[in-house]
Amino acid sequence: MVSRLVEKKPESLNKMPSPSEFWRSSPGTRTATKRALLIGVTYKRKYMLKGTINDVKSMRELLIKNFGFKEENIKVLTEQDTTRKMIVESMEGLVKDCQAGDSLVFYFSGHGIRKLDFEGDERDGFDENICPVDFLTEGMISDNEINSLIVWPLKKDVTLHAIVDACHSGTVLDLEHVYNREQKRWEDNSPPSGKARKHTDGGLAISISACQDHEIAVDTSAFTKTMNGALTYILVYIVKKYPGLTYGNLLDLIHEELSKFNEGGCLPAKFLRKIFRNQLLQTHQISSSMPFDVYKKRFVL
Repeated sequence: MVSRLVEKKPESLNKMPSPSEFWRSSPGTRTATKRALLIGVTYKRKYMLKGTINDVKSMRELLIKNFGFKEENIKVLTEQDTTRKMIVESMEGLVKDCQAGDSLVFYFSGHGIRKLDFEGDERDGFDENICPVDFLTEGMISDNEINSLIVWPLKKDVTLHAIVDACHSGTVLDLEHVYNREQKRWEDNSPPSGKARKHTDGGLAISISACQDHEIAVDTSAFTKTMNGALTYILVYIVKKYPGLTYGNLLDLIHEELSKFNEGGCLPAKFLRKIFRNQLLQTHQISSSMPFDVYKKRFVL
């Protein structure tokens, strides 16, 4: 993602419970719940990002006000909490003891990197990775690991939505089906080797990514006075403006908004040059553990 300066952590995020206080319910002792893990990594020095905390704040507000998530069921990781260890443990906690009817959300705003795949389980020959704050010393979190952490454990009638606002994030969950918006069809993304497990345990995983695997995601201050990831800002804006829309509607509207920017019909030309330089830099993408009719299924978190 484009470099950004660090901003002060919003007061509302400082009030969040500590990680150990989350998701303690034992299986079979609770009703179906909505749970979310929201991660915004700011990094340091030349890797600094400034809009990730704004992204997390926007997403948290959307979940609470538009989708009925309870504050106590939303875990937020920012700044020093975004270590590899903390992120992995929190991802495990998000899906642990999930049961039928649960709606889970994994959100990440930060850097994404792709690396050569040496295991033969990637169709494009690359592994997609997200970067914790300590990725230089502790390593990145690969698509294979993300898949095993939050996709494999999903039981029947459990739904996970992952929203990843990062570069090279198209198939960062390694889900087996990728939707081609232009051709209006799902395409096979299963491992070419046929050996690696990428499916759930009966549940449904859906990922909304800022861009395709080979693309760079855009961050900008053109929408407001603060920095935001383009995916996060546009998605939140559209969902609030058009409640009840389908996944297909969402994809089309995101594309429409980006096209307006590209053509100069929505924002001043200086913003256009600032963000897109007269071309679309990113193509938002939806992938899923199983295909579905995107124009019939409502987008509900």
